[in-house]
Formats: sequence, C-alpha cells, structure tokens
Amino acid sequence: MEQIEFNHVSVLLKETVDGLNLKPGAVIVDGTMGFGGHTQEVLKRLEGTGRVICIDQDADAIAAATKRLEPWKDQVTIVRSNYVDMPLVLDSLGIDQVDGIMLDLGVSSFQLDEASRGFTYRMEGPLDMRMDQRNPVTAAWLVNTCSREELCRILWDYGEERYARSIVDRIIREREKAPIETTTQLVDIIRAAIPAKAKNAGGHPAKRTFQALRIEVNHELDVLTDSIDAMIDRLAPGGRLCIITFQSLEDRIVKNQFKRNENPCTCPPEFPVCVCGKKSKGRAVTRKPVLPAQEEIARNKRSKSAKLRIFEKTR
Repeated sequence: MEQIEFNHVSVLLKETVDGLNLKPGAVIVDGTMGFGGHTQEVLKRLEGTGRVICIDQDADAIAAATKRLEPWKDQVTIVRSNYVDMPLVLDSLGIDQVDGIMLDLGVSSFQLDEASRGFTYRMEGPLDMRMDQRNPVTAAWLVNTCSREELCRILWDYGEERYARSIVDRIIREREKAPIETTTQLVDIIRAAIPAKAKNAGGHPAKRTFQALRIEVNHELDVLTDSIDAMIDRLAPGGRLCIITFQSLEDRIVKNQFKRNENPCTCPPEFPVCVCGKKSKGRAVTRKPVLPAQEEIARNKRSKSAKLRIFEKTR
C-alpha cells in the first residue's frame, strides 16, 4: 500500500478524551482506531503510562495508524477486527476489564476521499463501500441482486429516503439492461428517479441512498446494537464508554441503550417496588449529547453532525 497522508481530522477530539476521565496507567480500548487521532491524544495524556488496545477492520487505516503511533509502540496493541468482537479481543490478550472505551462511528476522510473505496457519491469509483475488504458483500452486489422489497427496506430503514420506491424501481429497470457497477451510475439513476424539486433540497440527492447501502454492507446498526451491553460489562468500576455518532439512527441506539443500562427495571409503573431484580450498570454522563463547537465545524465541515454520548460504569 502506498503511503497515506494523515488528512483525517479527528472529530470531538478533546471532548472525547476528556470524557474518558483518564487516570495514570489506564487501559483504554479504541474500537474504531481509524488513523489513530483519538488514540494518539490518549497516549499523550497518559505520559508514558497505561496501554491502548486499538481495533479496526480497515487494512489501510491499520497501516497508516501503525506508522503514526510508532513512538508509542510499546503501549499500543493493534488488532484487525470489528469492535463487535471486542470481548474476544480482550480475552485473547488476557484483559478482563478496561478503564475506558471509545468509538468514532464516522467514515474517515480517507475513505470518503478515496474514490476506489466507493463510499462517496461525488467521485466515480467502484460501488464498493466495504469497511473491511474481506467482506464479500459490496454495495454493487446489493444493488444488483436484492429484491425490490429488500432494497426498499434498506433505503427506507437506513436512509429514511422518502423516494425509496421510485429509486428502487429505476434501479430494477437499469440493472435488467446491464449491471450497476460504479458510484456515478447509481448517482445518475437516483437523480433520474426523484422529482426535480427534491434534487436540490436537503443536500446531495444521493446522500441518503449511499448512507443506507453503506450501513447495510457493513451491518453498522446491528453491530452497534449488539456491542454496547458487552462493552459496558467490560468496563472497570468508574470506567467510561464514549461513543461519537454521525446520524440519528446511531444516536438513537446509543441513547436508548445507555438509558436501559442505567434504568433496566422492567416492572410495570404501578408496582410499588422493583421485583424484576435488574440492577443499574451505571449512568449516562451526558443527558444531552456533546456537540462540536462552531470553531470545530468551521475547521471541519464533516464534524457538523457529530454527537458524543458518555456512559460511566457503577463504581
């Protein structure tokens, strides 16, 4: 792989690392290492103590972050995996509990700007969208093989695309003529499928469809849903879980799961005392999400939709 420039700007960097409430010697997990920006800041603050376990499924990110984190190589362990497998990763390293976990669920600037990865609707590239290129399912495979009903479900559930059926009908017609293999092919189909008045409203007309396909290719919402409880369980008393989301579907999952872990009681409201026996695992430190400051948004437009939520394990 050719050398990759570190052009990715870590979002909510100070707020996230502050949120970990670091102590000397802390063991931290970065479940979405990316280019290592958040990990680097954690290591600087630990001042030669502690350890960071870094997980990422993108080979390009791992290669770039390994070089970036070279000065701290004795404190860093990098594992190519998905953060849903964090318990297995920690078990393999003989680690029972950690003092903090952080997730940045955004697509990296490199992934967006590298046309060959197929994440962006602004440049021509293969219709790929895989975070982990070992994954056999691409966006092209979905577009060319899924049924009309399944494609409509994906676009509506994951993109909240109001013109889902019109877009899917156009996809079905076009794929019967020839396979849809590039990002620009799909963008042209979307543009042709939606009303003229909607093409310039609410951003790029392909944004929601590309988001939906990316989420489905990488099972992003399922992975998030399946991970939060297990991550909280691996926190030491007083440990914190910091999660940065970039769209409402993710933020809703994080908000609701934090709330359920804080107040897990399932007894009917009219019961005078709890009889279900479910105990709180901790508290949501952030009642409302932490948002980027205007200065950060001015420096990095991609931070605009970011939201940070923090959960602290019971001491």
